[in-house]
Amino acid sequence: MSKLLHYPLCPFSRSIRLALAECGVAFELKEERPWEWRPDFIRLNPAGSVPVFVTENDFPICGAYAISEYFQETELAEGEPHSFQLFPGDADERAEVRRLIDWFHGKFNGEVTTYILDEKVFRSFGPRSSSPDMEAMRAGRENLRYHLAYIGHLVESRSWLAGEALSFADLAAAAHLSSLDYLGEVPWEEFEQAKNWYALLKSRPSFRPLLGDRVPGFTPPDSYADLDF
Repeated sequence: MSKLLHYPLCPFSRSIRLALAECGVAFELKEERPWEWRPDFIRLNPAGSVPVFVTENDFPICGAYAISEYFQETELAEGEPHSFQLFPGDADERAEVRRLIDWFHGKFNGEVTTYILDEKVFRSFGPRSSSPDMEAMRAGRENLRYHLAYIGHLVESRSWLAGEALSFADLAAAAHLSSLDYLGEVPWEEFEQAKNWYALLKSRPSFRPLLGDRVPGFTPPDSYADLDF
């Protein structure tokens, strides 16, 4: 069986877990702690980051971008697409999906996730663990409000973030927010439209394993796994 090496609170890993579940792909989930720099893991991915998808013939595909595009290409090549498409629509619509994936895996990650998740969680691991940088966390929290407002703007005129169909753009955005939500960092009550969009995703079967995740040392708020918040 194929394997996905991941870390539970890594949003890139979470986006691929959601994508594989939506596509109905069976896989074995194996936790990897990137900060440990295990030699066997580095041989799989010299970048030392997750996720890494290992196919049934032991070929490693490294990173959320490469994994999502791999499934897009193999799905088209097989000629029997899954009921869920990571990149639905025509060329223009798929370009919008990719733009928003880049927004959340790039811009959102750089302006929000790195400031909050890295400081609050990842900084505590490894040989050089230290206290969080509170200035960085304040910046991340402020930036988060801007991004939640942008999500609200998008769904004001669309069914989903990139258009009328659920896509990998929604999964990427929800993955980042779910990691932050685990830490109680998302001010949902201030952003009703973003909250309603997230509630739709949160109630999908693909989301259930994420809602069951628990990380030692960090207890999520009761609302994290509550489908009605």
